[in-house]
Amino acid sequence: MRSITAFKLLCAVFGVLSISCDSYMPNEVLVLSAFKEAIYDDPFMVLSNWNALDANPCNWTGVWCSPARDRVLTLNISSSSLRGFLAPELGLLSSLQNLILRNNSLLGTIPKELGMLKSLKVLDLGTNQLSGPIPAEIGNLRNATKINLQSNGLTGGLPSELGNLRNLVELRLDRNKLQGTIPGNDNSSFTSNLNGKYAIRGNATGFCLSSQLQIADFSYNFLFGRIPPCLKYLPRLSFQGNCFYNVNIKQRSPEQCGAPPPPAKSHPGATPNHQHAEVASKHHGASKPSWLLALEILTGAIVGLLLLLAVLAAVKKCKGRPPVIIPWKKGSSGKDQMTISIDSEILNNIKKWSRQELELACEDFSNIIGSSADSLVYKGVLKDGSEIAVISLGIKEELWTGYLEHYFQKEVADLARLNHENTGKLLGYCKESVPFTRMLVFEYASNGTLYEHLHYGEGCQLSWFRRMKIIIGIARGLRYLHTEADPPFTVSELNSSAVYLTDDFTPKLVNFDSWKTVLARSEKNSGSLLNGFPSALEGHHLDVQGNIFAFGVLLLEIISGRPPYCKEKGSLVDWAKEHLDQPEVISYLVDPELKHFRYDDLKVICEVVKLCIQPETTKHPSMQVLCPMLEDGIDTSVAIDLKGTPLAWAELALSS
Repeated sequence: MRSITAFKLLCAVFGVLSISCDSYMPNEVLVLSAFKEAIYDDPFMVLSNWNALDANPCNWTGVWCSPARDRVLTLNISSSSLRGFLAPELGLLSSLQNLILRNNSLLGTIPKELGMLKSLKVLDLGTNQLSGPIPAEIGNLRNATKINLQSNGLTGGLPSELGNLRNLVELRLDRNKLQGTIPGNDNSSFTSNLNGKYAIRGNATGFCLSSQLQIADFSYNFLFGRIPPCLKYLPRLSFQGNCFYNVNIKQRSPEQCGAPPPPAKSHPGATPNHQHAEVASKHHGASKPSWLLALEILTGAIVGLLLLLAVLAAVKKCKGRPPVIIPWKKGSSGKDQMTISIDSEILNNIKKWSRQELELACEDFSNIIGSSADSLVYKGVLKDGSEIAVISLGIKEELWTGYLEHYFQKEVADLARLNHENTGKLLGYCKESVPFTRMLVFEYASNGTLYEHLHYGEGCQLSWFRRMKIIIGIARGLRYLHTEADPPFTVSELNSSAVYLTDDFTPKLVNFDSWKTVLARSEKNSGSLLNGFPSALEGHHLDVQGNIFAFGVLLLEIISGRPPYCKEKGSLVDWAKEHLDQPEVISYLVDPELKHFRYDDLKVICEVVKLCIQPETTKHPSMQVLCPMLEDGIDTSVAIDLKGTPLAWAELALSS
């Protein structure tokens, strides 16, 4: 209700401004600024010239105006890796003809307010991460000729209102999670026209009203039932990968479709028409008195009502369940200024821990093993003896916004999909309202961080061979994250503090630090709507080149034992550059505590470092190139031989 009221208020403001001004452009600047605010990650800075102080947005990237430059006709920002939400204010761009935002990373639901765009001809939101149902209001876009919503996570049924789009020529809904039947009246009579389509005869409904439709793709959803005859002119591939009956095209398995057991076999000589007649005859012969039928209906209604009340009562008692709509930003009065939709399905397959379980495992949260201004890290032991690390995010409930909640869910989903020997394993999350709790549960790495061992540990524990093993493990972990994970993943702040070590010194890359910047900026900007959470995430995106540079610095830190920067000695990279190009002095890069190292290994590492830290980021090679260089050039046979040996520590101490 609050969101509807706020939107109506903005509509009223829009109307007043439109009456008092000769041009609508100031109002459209306001709308486009709202769109920009809902985008929290713009890695290619395509919106960098969107200045809300401009009186006219026609020179903004992706914005096309009418010849008189008094109307925005097109908003086209595709393949720009934008990450954020679709602002409902877009529905106020009354003259918009083309809304093209395909191939980005847009989240949340499709605002029903887009149905207000009466002039819209092209709606292209394909290849994003949109979720929830297709709004029935999309059926109000009477001028639309093309709608592309393919390759998202859309759920629910196909609105029959889409049949109102009489001018629609192209419709792409493939590769979503849509369910139900394709709306279309099977009882109307159709005749084939010259183009192979069906001309409407009688009272058609649904897609059978779309007489101009030439291209439509419903493939790879969970649609069932029968394909309306009026759509039989479409290629068969347009319907594959669903759950349709009696079709000769590839469909999903019965298990995926949740199909009931197959019906009993009919009599050998019975024809389909005979079977239907027989069933109809039985139903007719077994018809019941009208008073008995009315009694059954009344009884069923009462039982249904009781079940509904029971479900509502159970839902009310449930705690910690995420709401469907949550606030984006709370003002000083505590009222919501904007709302967004949250798709809780992304956490369905990830273990949810209760606060009570974690409190018991972490000794009433007294076993603190790490802390910062933004989070606390606890060590816990489960009932089966396995150890866990619990990261508790430190933020006040009143500062927890809708964008933060959605970011939290997406981050949990991103971390949960990672599965590699050299990446930290997320075991689950904790999300409760009373007391306010957001926690991440990881597999515990018992040997602490690489930073601790390099700068505070004993030198004998990190011999040359052990450091080489750690280097190769980090390289393999990054190769997996950058090139094998789908979609790719990067570590927000790759440094020695993000590398955790197991008992046998196997490195684990953990992305803890991504929350530090997010939470700090969110709290700092909490009082400002325009400078709020969307900008708080501006630095968190897929930064492969940044990881490559950080990997080169990390290699220098591992072989030298020096931190990336210290007040007395300055920058590690600047110091190392004096030695990297001179083979006769590269040995000066080696940690003085190491009495033994392999020169051939050192040469390979120096070559990799030079590739990683070169100024032109476009020349940085990928981990697919760097990892084999290290694997083929470094000899870790000693470390492998010592693995699992009781005397490993002593032997490594002697060899170092």
